[in-house]
Amino acid sequence: TLGISCSEGRCAPQAQNAVAYLQDKLQMHFGERVRVVNYGVGGTMATQLRDGTGNRRAGPTAGLPWRERLAASPAQIVLINYGINEVMQDQTPEQFYAAQSALVQTARALGKEPVLETSNPMPDNRLNARLASMVAVTRRVAAEQHVPLVDQFAYISSLPDWKTLMSDGAHPKPGLYRLKAEQDAEVVEPLVRRLLDGTL
Repeated sequence: TLGISCSEGRCAPQAQNAVAYLQDKLQMHFGERVRVVNYGVGGTMATQLRDGTGNRRAGPTAGLPWRERLAASPAQIVLINYGINEVMQDQTPEQFYAAQSALVQTARALGKEPVLETSNPMPDNRLNARLASMVAVTRRVAAEQHVPLVDQFAYISSLPDWKTLMSDGAHPKPGLYRLKAEQDAEVVEPLVRRLLDGTL
């Protein structure tokens, strides 16, 4: 969710990312009372978010374990998007399953509404096959815990020439981030509406 794109061999967070596009879309419907905040941290895994061992430069609570970090957060809906870094850092699907399950259970215990999101596919067929096993884990956790799911992997894989929408082997170009935000909004918008109506 950090929103990195690459150009001419250099990769950096871009203002045109899925989180920014999602905020624009939600505020168009609900006004500025809805805020979408990007706490994505590049290069980290779900286990690091759970344990508080990720990049400590990513905000004042980034070095805290997930439970403490989320307890201090005013967030009401939490989007969780992992999988690619697990593949790149040779984590097993079993480790990923344990971490994602814990993230969802903790969010629910703290009164937050978790939303799981599968990763976008990767152009490298070998890595993408490994990513598919992580995607299966995310789908499994969503089904087991009755969590809303944004299946970006399935959606993007169905697009013709989706590989041309990637800036490198893992990161989308801004146009694909916009498409991802549209998929996010389909799932998140009804949750926001229910929160604002007091029915969630």
